[in-house]
Amino acid sequence: MEEFDSIITLTDENGDDIDMEIIGSCEYKGAEYFALIPANVDEAEEYVLLKLVIEDGEECLVSIEDDKEFYAVADLFDKSFEELS
Repeated sequence: MEEFDSIITLTDENGDDIDMEIIGSCEYKGAEYFALIPANVDEAEEYVLLKLVIEDGEECLVSIEDDKEFYAVADLFDKSFEELS
């Protein structure tokens, strides 16, 4: 897993902008995934998982729709975060 220290702005389904901090990335079955927490939060108890996809030639981060895929990726992140503690 690669570690990051960067803030990105995401636009939610309502059109609202949210600043998120990328706390890690990993690859699973040829796709790249990112773990994010809300920016400006000292200690987040949960993180958000998003998948990198290419839509109309542009990189986009999207929710993981498939439960099996989501839990497999979440397990990868959970294990790597445990190792860092």
